[in-house]
Amino acid sequence: MSQTPGQTVRVRLVFADQGTFHAETVHVPIDMLGRYDRLVDLLREEEAVTRQLFVDMGRLVSAYVESDGD
Repeated sequence: MSQTPGQTVRVRLVFADQGTFHAETVHVPIDMLGRYDRLVDLLREEEAVTRQLFVDMGRLVSAYVESDGD
C-alpha cells in the first residue's frame, strides 16, 4: 500500500461496559503505525492521536486495523 502524507487508516475499537460491548471505528494517521510496536501504545501515547480522540483504556477490550476489504 502506498502512503500519502495525511492518509489515515480505520481502527476498530471494542469497549466493555458493565457486561455489554460497544464498538467504534476511528481514523489514525497511517504513517504513525510503524512508529509503535503495539497499536494500543499509539492510541495512548501519540500526541497527534490523543489530541483528536480519547480512548478509555480501562474499558478497551480490542483494537485492530480494519482491512481494506471491509
